[in-house]
Amino acid sequence: MGVNVFLSQEEARRVYVIEQVVAGKLSVSQAARLLNLSERQVKRLKKGVMEQGMAFLAHKNRGRKPKHAIPQEVRDTVISLALNPDKYKDASCEQMSELLAQYQDIKISARSIRRILTGAGIPLYHAKKHTRRRRSRDRMPAFGMLVQCDASPFAWFESRGPWATLHGAIDDATSKVLGLFFRPTEDLLGYLQVLGQVVTGYGIPVAIYSDQHTIFFSPNKDKLSIEEELAGKKVPLTQFGRALSELGIGHIPALSPQAKGRIERLWGTLQGRLLIELRLAGISSIDEANAFLPGFISRFNDRFAVNPAQPESAFHPCPDKDLDLVLCHKDSRKASSGSTISFLGKTYQLLTPNGAILPLRPKTTIMVLTHLDGSITALCDGKPYALKECQHTTRQEPPPLPKPEHSPRKHHSPPTNHPWRQQGPLTPPKQPTTSSWRERLYRGDIYAQR
Repeated sequence: MGVNVFLSQEEARRVYVIEQVVAGKLSVSQAARLLNLSERQVKRLKKGVMEQGMAFLAHKNRGRKPKHAIPQEVRDTVISLALNPDKYKDASCEQMSELLAQYQDIKISARSIRRILTGAGIPLYHAKKHTRRRRSRDRMPAFGMLVQCDASPFAWFESRGPWATLHGAIDDATSKVLGLFFRPTEDLLGYLQVLGQVVTGYGIPVAIYSDQHTIFFSPNKDKLSIEEELAGKKVPLTQFGRALSELGIGHIPALSPQAKGRIERLWGTLQGRLLIELRLAGISSIDEANAFLPGFISRFNDRFAVNPAQPESAFHPCPDKDLDLVLCHKDSRKASSGSTISFLGKTYQLLTPNGAILPLRPKTTIMVLTHLDGSITALCDGKPYALKECQHTTRQEPPPLPKPEHSPRKHHSPPTNHPWRQQGPLTPPKQPTTSSWRERLYRGDIYAQR
């Protein structure tokens, strides 16, 4: 009984040529040129067909499972994890390959994962690639020449925790993430935390590239008249702009989101990768996420950072000034006659390093500093001082005197022989009978008397 053997298109072409060789219609050299084989191989194929038939031309591994094939249990594991909403759902094939090696100790390529998921009918969340747009600006040549910063509000904890905003900074030359920090909303504290990570971790960059949010630039910068600009009047810096000015960092405004597209694309990557890693770590709060970020940043930079065109770094060494006096919120106050200042409804006194109260002249300008940890200090003539809250003693009012206790009033009923009971019913008073001379004249009384 014959066995059905299915040949590929290339093998069917070989069958026709070898048949012509066996029939003597083609020479071995001609068949070798047609099949792009050597004459020795054509002779081997001719001999095999003459001894075993056309089945000799089929590949000998057909129907046999390759030794390097992925086991079925690994395929089932990949499919179950890809469908699990608490695991790798919506993860890209590249990230899933990394997470399987990290958490499940399964080493499998992203291309194999793509074939497994496609064969199982699972849609690929990141399979559709958009047309790559031409960049209008090349990367900066050196590390630290330009740092892009922005914030991304997103459901980072999904349904496990609150909505949060991730503040971040990325280097333009290397795509290296320099700092990340979670906050409930986009605010000054988040950007100051990221700036502190950049300065303490790498140094002072040449310039920072950001949008025109009021945290970065004053909303009144476009409201100056021509006369005011000619007079040299400038809009005061924001708190973040003041910190950059004190550190000597340039500040460049972006006129569109596409202008700072490197950090805009970073948010798309983090919303796909960081979201899943937070899910796997079971993180549901902002404090836990901020503690998780340093390790994630290190792994992310090892995976995505590129080498700059110039090996020399453009970061300057961090200055010898206290960063706590720069990365803070500063408010100006005037000292009162009692060497005190008022701040947020409370009264404070400045303390010298030995704990004594610093005497102040009235109207002296004091700068109150609110630090990133929530504590407050003061600057007077450029020197830092601690603040002591004044406890005002209020005069205690005496307790009110107790009211005398009165006995309930009894109803008094007069006796039967009381004069009030003896008088008769009240009668209305009699009307006066006198009338005016006009009425009497009208009636004719006056003429009657005469």
